[in-house]
Amino acid sequence: MTIPTASKPYKQAVSALIVIHTPDLQVLLMERTDFNEAWQSVTGSREGEESLEQTARREVFEETGIDVGLYTLRNWQQSHDFEIYEIWRHRYAPGTTHNTEHVFSLEVSATIAITLAVGEHRRFKWVSWSQAAEMVFSPSNADAIRSLPERCAH
Repeated sequence: MTIPTASKPYKQAVSALIVIHTPDLQVLLMERTDFNEAWQSVTGSREGEESLEQTARREVFEETGIDVGLYTLRNWQQSHDFEIYEIWRHRYAPGTTHNTEHVFSLEVSATIAITLAVGEHRRFKWVSWSQAAEMVFSPSNADAIRSLPERCAH
């Protein structure tokens, strides 16, 4: 177990979930390196005093190499609390058991190649929104993906 230090503080229990998709609702999924067959959208914790939008933009770039400025990032003005998986609680301050996740989406023009964050994700794939909702391990991620057709008026 890694104990956070002054140079690597505890994660904040506030995060952004960003569902990246094409106009025809192909969804980008990435497989975690620390949890076999665990597929997910981009997600990550807020750092310092950054805004939720800044968190979303930073996480998309760090995890995929996508320049969010080239596309439209949508803040769904939706959040939910969930229990942090036991295997990741050591990343948070002692006693922290829940996280508040804020949902965003990013529509890209096509199923573009991405650059995965070394050590975080092992592979990626683009799949239909319905298949993506079945593949992700996180219930909140699945719910967000299932909302895409309505959110995008499809």
